[in-house]
Amino acid sequence: MKKFLLKSQWLQKKRVPLFCMILTGSILFASCREEKPEPPTPDPEETTIQYFTFNQSVVNDLEISQEDSYQYNLSTTGTDPFVYLNALTNDNDPDSVVLTFEYQCSAYIDFQIFFGSPVTGERSCHSSLNSATDWTTFSFDLNKEIESFDWGATGDFLRFDFGTQSGVNIKIRNIYLREQKEEEKEKENYELSLKTNLEEYLSADYDSRIERVSVGTESITVSGSYTGEGSYSLCEVSPYEDVTQVSDFSDRISLANSSFSVELDRFVDKDEIHYDRLLSKWVIVKTDNQGDKIVSHARYADVVSPVNTMTKRTLSGKKGLVNFYSDRDLFEADLDDLQISSLNVGITITDFMYLTPSSSSIAYSYGNKTYYFSRYHVAQLDQTLQAAQNRNIFVAATILIKNAAESIDAEIGNLLQHPDYTGNGIYAMPNMTTPEGVNCYAAALDFLASRYCCNGSYGRIDTWILHNEVDYGTTWTNMGEKPMLLYMDTYIKSLRMCYNIARNYDEHSEVLASFTHSWTEVGSGGDYAARDMINTLKSYTGAEGDFQWGLAYHSYPQEILEPKTWNDEDATFSMDTPYITFKNLEVLDAWAKTTENKYKGTIKRTVLLSENGTNSPSYSETDLGEQAAGLAYAWKKLGNLDGIDAMQWYDWLDRHIDGEGLRLGLRRFLDDASDPGGEKPVWYVYQAAGTDQENNVFENYKSIIGITDWNEIFHNVTP
Repeated sequence: MKKFLLKSQWLQKKRVPLFCMILTGSILFASCREEKPEPPTPDPEETTIQYFTFNQSVVNDLEISQEDSYQYNLSTTGTDPFVYLNALTNDNDPDSVVLTFEYQCSAYIDFQIFFGSPVTGERSCHSSLNSATDWTTFSFDLNKEIESFDWGATGDFLRFDFGTQSGVNIKIRNIYLREQKEEEKEKENYELSLKTNLEEYLSADYDSRIERVSVGTESITVSGSYTGEGSYSLCEVSPYEDVTQVSDFSDRISLANSSFSVELDRFVDKDEIHYDRLLSKWVIVKTDNQGDKIVSHARYADVVSPVNTMTKRTLSGKKGLVNFYSDRDLFEADLDDLQISSLNVGITITDFMYLTPSSSSIAYSYGNKTYYFSRYHVAQLDQTLQAAQNRNIFVAATILIKNAAESIDAEIGNLLQHPDYTGNGIYAMPNMTTPEGVNCYAAALDFLASRYCCNGSYGRIDTWILHNEVDYGTTWTNMGEKPMLLYMDTYIKSLRMCYNIARNYDEHSEVLASFTHSWTEVGSGGDYAARDMINTLKSYTGAEGDFQWGLAYHSYPQEILEPKTWNDEDATFSMDTPYITFKNLEVLDAWAKTTENKYKGTIKRTVLLSENGTNSPSYSETDLGEQAAGLAYAWKKLGNLDGIDAMQWYDWLDRHIDGEGLRLGLRRFLDDASDPGGEKPVWYVYQAAGTDQENNVFENYKSIIGITDWNEIFHNVTP
C-alpha cells in the first residue's frame, strides 16, 4: 500500500494547480466544496443509532483527544495516519449501508476506509475530506463494499486512514451507518437499470441501422435502413436523454420506406432553447402496443460541414510544455530556446463564465440564451495562444469545470456541475442531464471554438483534452461513485459534444481522453482501470460511429517523488502491464499501432504524453542529475516510438504548491535563494533534445541510468 499512499499524496498536493486556468496572471487554486450539514443528529442517548467509537489503542501517526462520547479531535503527525474503530458488538443491520458523520478539516485529504478483518488494500475504498471550517456532513454509500467484503458481523471493524500529510487537524463526530434515503434507492435502481440496458445495447446486433449522419449549415441528413413489419420512426436523442431508458420518444419522423434518407432542420425550438441538432444522435425506433423500442444503435454526426476553411497544423516535433502562460514574459524566450513545438493550456470554464453582464464582459448568444465571459480572462488566453500561434506551436486545450462553490459565478457552476458531484472532487464532470446544463456547456465550447478554431488573430486550439485523469474520476472529474460504464456514458457525451462543436469550425479538430499512468491497475482512489475505459470508448464508437479521439496520457514514474523511472517495478513490457510510465512507453506505442485501435481501422489516433515529468527531490547535485537523467531516458524512448506524437513536460517552473519534495520544473523556484528561476540541469537536457548536441549532453546520464548504450533501454512489445 505504500506505493498507493505516496501516489495519493502526490495527487493531493501536486495536481490541484496543474490545470487551474492560467488566465489571471497567477495560478488559480482549486479547493473542495463544503457541503451544508444535514439537520443536527439527535442526542445519541435518545435514539437507537449505534455510533462508532475510536479504538485509541490502535493508532498510527495520529494524536487523538475525545471531547465527548462521540466527538474526537485528531491531528496527523506523520505520513500514514490511521485509527481503528471499535468492533461491532452486534451484527450490522443489512439496510444500514451509508457511512455518515460530521467533520471539520484543515486541509483536503484522501480518506481511506478499510473493512476488517483482515485489513488489506483489497478490502478498502477511497473517498476524501474537503477542507472545512464549519461542521460538514460526510455521507458515503458503502453498500457495494459491505456486500463484496461480506462485512458487518459481530466483531468486524473499520479502519480510517486520513491521507498522507502531517499537520492536518480534524474534528469528527457522530459516526454511524444509516439506511439509504428513498431518493438514494430510486437513483440506485435507475442506475442499475441503465447499466444493464447499456450493456445489452452495446452488445446488440441490430438488423436496422443508421448508416450516416451529415450536418450542413442549416440542415441534417440522416440515412439508414430498417427491417421488419410495423411502425418505424427516426428519433432524435438529445445529450440529456439516455437512449436505452426512453419509452416514448418525443422528437420523431415516421419512416415509410425501409431504406431512407431524411433531411431535417438543423435548428429547432425545444425546451425553451433554440437547439442545435449537431449535438444529437439518431436512432430507429419501432412502435407497437408496448410502446417504443429501439431497433438500431444510435449514431452521431459522421460529417460536419465547417464554417471555416482551415489548414491542418501538424506537430513539428515531440517537445512540449505544460503551464506556459504568456504574461510571465520573464521566461517566454524558453519557447524559442527549448524549441517547444506543443503546449498544453488549461481552460477552466467556470473561472470566467457568467450568467449576468458587466461592463468588463463579452456577451455571447447560444441557443437563444446569452452568456458572458470575462474580457480580462479572455484577453489573457488570447495572449497565450497568440504567443503559440506566432511560433507555429501546436496547442492542446484541457477543458475543466470546477464545482459550483468554487466557480466565479455560482449560478453557472450549478448549471455546469454534474448533479451527482459529491464534493470529493477537485473538478466536476459537466452536467449532461438537463437542457439548461447542456446548453450552457455547449455555449462555453462554442464560444471557445468560434474564437480559436478559425483564421482570426486570437490564436488557435488544435486539439481538445476532456477533462483530467478520468480513471481517477472521483477526484479529477467527479460525478459521484458510478459503475464505470455509466461514468463513461457521460464522459463520451462530453467528448462527442466537444468534438462536434469544434468540427463545426475546424474540420481537423480532435478530442483526447485524459488518463493517469494507470493501465490495468485500478487507481489508488479505487476508481477505474484506464484500459477498461479505453475499451469501453471503443465499444461505443463501434456501435454509434467512430470519431477522431485519441489519448492524453500522463506517464509519470510509478512513484512521483522518484525520478529513476527505469526502476519502475510495475511498468512491464506486456500489454497487461499495471502501469505505463516512461519505462515502458513501448506499450502505448504498440497500442497506437494496432489496427483495431485506429480510427476507422486505418488512421493512427493521436497519442500525447500531455502531462509528464521527473522530480528532483532537492537541489542536490545527485537529485538534479537523476531528474535530468529521467528526461534523457524518456526522450530517447520517444525517439524510437513513432506511435507517440509528443511529450508535454510538467512543469515549466518548480512551484511550492506542488507539495513537499516535489520539484518537477525545468527551472528552480522563483524565490530560490541562490538562483531564482534558474535553469536546472534538466532544462539543458531538454534544450539539447532533438538537436545535434543531444548525444554530447545526454552522454553523462548513461552512468546514472546504469547503461553503456542507449539501445539497452529499448524493448519489444507484442500487441
